[in-house]
Amino acid sequence: MPYAATAVAAGFVILAVACWVKGQGLGVDSSVYRAGALTLLHGDSLYAPLTTGEPWAPSLPFTYPPIAGLLFLPLTMLPSQLGWGVLAAFSALALGLVLHESLPPRLRTGWRFGALLVATLALEPVWRSIGLGQVNLLLLAMVVADVLLLRGRKGAGVLIGAAAAIKLTPLIFVAHLVLTRRWADAARAMATFVVLNLVAAVVLPHDTVRFWTEALVDGNDATTNSWIGNQSLNGILQRLTGEGKTALFLFAATAVIALALGAMVVRRLHRNGDDLGALLVTAAIGLLISPVSWTHHWVWVVPLAGYLIARSNVWGLLALVVVFSGWQFKMVPSGAKSELTWTAADVLLGNSYLIAALVAAPIVILLAGADPALRGRTARVELEPGEKSRS
Repeated sequence: MPYAATAVAAGFVILAVACWVKGQGLGVDSSVYRAGALTLLHGDSLYAPLTTGEPWAPSLPFTYPPIAGLLFLPLTMLPSQLGWGVLAAFSALALGLVLHESLPPRLRTGWRFGALLVATLALEPVWRSIGLGQVNLLLLAMVVADVLLLRGRKGAGVLIGAAAAIKLTPLIFVAHLVLTRRWADAARAMATFVVLNLVAAVVLPHDTVRFWTEALVDGNDATTNSWIGNQSLNGILQRLTGEGKTALFLFAATAVIALALGAMVVRRLHRNGDDLGALLVTAAIGLLISPVSWTHHWVWVVPLAGYLIARSNVWGLLALVVVFSGWQFKMVPSGAKSELTWTAADVLLGNSYLIAALVAAPIVILLAGADPALRGRTARVELEPGEKSRS
């Protein structure tokens, strides 16, 4: 692990200790994780209003599967600020791993890597995820490591399965393993997901039933969430239709189209040897079709930045920085359903993450169908079963 990531992690730990000494609150979401784990220790339900949170933190529901509550139990041994510090430190290390694997070799060490790592902290999904005490960067690193580093190893797929058990959205990467013909890895991922959820069902049977029958949909107001923070297809359709009854139908239809196109592009990029590009497309589709994709879920812009740097795509990198620095969200009204009365300019600014993905989509589709040599890459020919080499 490059020293820069370790230094950033140490800085977060120092900040956490300072806030703890001062009694200053830190990490809204990490405090919810801790409150959920404390609730379990008290013998109460994860999906009833939590009464074990910090007085400075807003009252938020626990929206993760029951197994996540069990995995968060170590946070109960620390004050909430130090719990944030632990998550932030591991997030910094995860950020370093992801950036390291997405950059070209010449930029993976030294001061240039350190500068790029610090620069990623200015991206809104990154600083918001770390500031809230979220697990997004950890899950990102688990998926990237599984897809790019563990290919061909016996444990491949386990990290994706574990990530999906903690937060259901990484399940789309099981489909990615299938599309890229990593059948055994996909099976291990699903087995890991199922086993972890069965463990939770044995330990927390009532919470397991309640999660899968109620909390899964109700936790984030998944079917009608029009808040600006929801940068998914469902989010923009809820805003454009005024949370009308047609929003869910339109969302389902566009999600199916996105899945079909995404599968085609992922398969083509994989056949051409562009494994990171294929993974980024899968991640983008996952963000689009999830009923709720908070802005801090878009941490996939970090490997995307590395991908663009590796291809010397200056304009693409500039567009990424402009869009994902998050300045535009402060320029439009939000909250209390004000998103339902946006002007045309508000719509453009307030849906910018999603619009950026939709604008990039046709470009990616065209490039995926082009000769790999046009992208400066050497194709990796993947033979179909029974097909003979043409060389």
